[in-house]
Amino acid sequence: MDANVTHAYPLDPLSAQEIADAVALVSKARSLGETARFPIVRLEEPDKAELSAWRAGEPLPRLAFVLHLDNLSGDAEETIVDVARGEVVFSKPLPNRAAPYGQPPMTIEELFLCETIAKADPGWRAAVMRRGVTEAELELIQVDSFSSGFFDLEFERGRRILRAVSYWREDLRDNAYAHPIEGLVAVVDLIERRVVDLFDDEDAPPIPRKKRNYGREAFEPRKDLKPLDLVQSEGPSFTVDGWKVEWQNWAFRVGFTPREGLVLHELSIRDGDRVRPVIFRASVTEMVVPYADPTANHFWKSAFDAGEYGLGRLANALEVGCDCLGHIRYFDIPIADDRGRTTVMKNAVCMHEEDYGILWKHNEIRTGMSETRRSRRLVISFFATVGNYDYGFYWYLYQDGTIQLEAKLTGIIQTAAVGDGADYPYGGMVDDNLGGPTHQHFFNVRMHMDIDGGGNSLSEHEFAPRPMGPDNPYGNRFDLRSTTLATENQSNGLADGATGRYWKIVNPNVANTVGKPTGYKIVATPSPVMLAQEGSTVRARGGFATRHIWVTPFDKAEKYASGDYPNVHAGGDGLPAYVAQNRPIENADLVVWHSFGHTHVCKPEDFPIMPVEYAGFMLKPSGFFRANIAMDLPAGANAKSVDARAASGCCGGS
Repeated sequence: MDANVTHAYPLDPLSAQEIADAVALVSKARSLGETARFPIVRLEEPDKAELSAWRAGEPLPRLAFVLHLDNLSGDAEETIVDVARGEVVFSKPLPNRAAPYGQPPMTIEELFLCETIAKADPGWRAAVMRRGVTEAELELIQVDSFSSGFFDLEFERGRRILRAVSYWREDLRDNAYAHPIEGLVAVVDLIERRVVDLFDDEDAPPIPRKKRNYGREAFEPRKDLKPLDLVQSEGPSFTVDGWKVEWQNWAFRVGFTPREGLVLHELSIRDGDRVRPVIFRASVTEMVVPYADPTANHFWKSAFDAGEYGLGRLANALEVGCDCLGHIRYFDIPIADDRGRTTVMKNAVCMHEEDYGILWKHNEIRTGMSETRRSRRLVISFFATVGNYDYGFYWYLYQDGTIQLEAKLTGIIQTAAVGDGADYPYGGMVDDNLGGPTHQHFFNVRMHMDIDGGGNSLSEHEFAPRPMGPDNPYGNRFDLRSTTLATENQSNGLADGATGRYWKIVNPNVANTVGKPTGYKIVATPSPVMLAQEGSTVRARGGFATRHIWVTPFDKAEKYASGDYPNVHAGGDGLPAYVAQNRPIENADLVVWHSFGHTHVCKPEDFPIMPVEYAGFMLKPSGFFRANIAMDLPAGANAKSVDARAASGCCGGS
């Protein structure tokens, strides 16, 4: 089991024993008692310089970052301990009561505590019963504990709070999102353990009672679907050694953190007799989902699913034949629970190969040559469930050197009750008396680049038509305008479909076979950025979503697109603050951050569970290789291949 792999490399995730040792060290050093909770325990990773100074066989530098919270006082502290030496090397109290505030992420325990507190509140109970819910039905009400946002209200400043919205159910298996209780929002202080604000709109529309369940019993399954079997009779093409993976010239190390979930370390590709670095570290560090409904149940909804909850802590246990198909290799992940006890997340990361259609092909009618090669990709993935939504994060590696990240969005949409005969002005109607608020999903991937090692630069490119004239007599010529960015704020960072704007990460110190810097191109989708207005608190807190591309020189303290603690934070942290320094970025140790996502106008087809929506990007080699590196793939049984040396003739013209 991966959870029990003895670490052999500085980037390996903390083992179960190391987690236990780290928690014990902090608990002893800080005299922690029963009220201590541990939202984050993770490896404090060495950076490039520290890793390059280490040599195999030397003692492993093993530092653990531990964030602990007192659930009675609200005090929180960051501590770094040297697990191997058994000592505390750094500690810092979290200034979560001083502006701009910011709380540790929510624990699983607190999400359930919020529901308990709300249901015990007399005001909440009276408001629910006034809407026609009987006392016997009260315990069946589903209360969603939702990160609160920040609007500079007294009960938000320096407080550890959640907002609670409620849904009626007649049975525990009912899809509660078909039955929202509109106009009722409780604000729960988790330290004081009480409701500190209750919004109750007496004119809210009635609770929709039409059932829209999704369990197996709710539908008669199709009977015309035949088996689709994926068989690799000789096993997979990848090899795994601890946390290191090799596949089709690619090599990388699997990592995992409570906030980000899956991390890829030291991604490189073999090119002939050279192993060429591409990315030192890649992960999704944040996502935010702002809603466009200004009413009481929805205006504050803007969940930062990584920074407020923890994508890694909410990872699913994946299942063969459901989440992944083929010859599967799972990774079990050791993690600390809320109380610091070591637990193992079974099958948290899935890896397998997929056929991906045609990679390259040509049919030559003159000689009879016909060559086709099929594409295969390696998939490394995990799924996290954050309340109503489920998010899959899929890294793909291709045989031609392409890298792809795809986010898969599914689960259940947020809903709003709508009165009889009324329309829903803030989104789309999805059923009788049921609207789905328009919202956006933004993800941000952080890529600590390492193209061919050494310094990297970012260049920006776009196309421009050339006016007709002596150098463009037929009007068909257009130009590619390119700029190498010198400082962090030189680019507006917005993809533009009209000009085809794109970016390249290059190594100006290494020339390719045609004399240009080696590099990779970012293939970004020109989708909308955050549409919330300048001056809104969600825009201040989720500023990373206002550009598609950001670039910074590496700084060990700049780990997350939204900053360290977006939970109940006033905003202004993260990427906008990082790039405000406007540091030089040419021929530097670069970090490239890409924001991408989906703007979702809800429709009936999204309910009761929405089919997967896709969002993501690609990194494609652009002058990195001397030629198509997939030319040496075998023809395989599924390809027609004629040896040109055996061709008997050629085909003449008619």
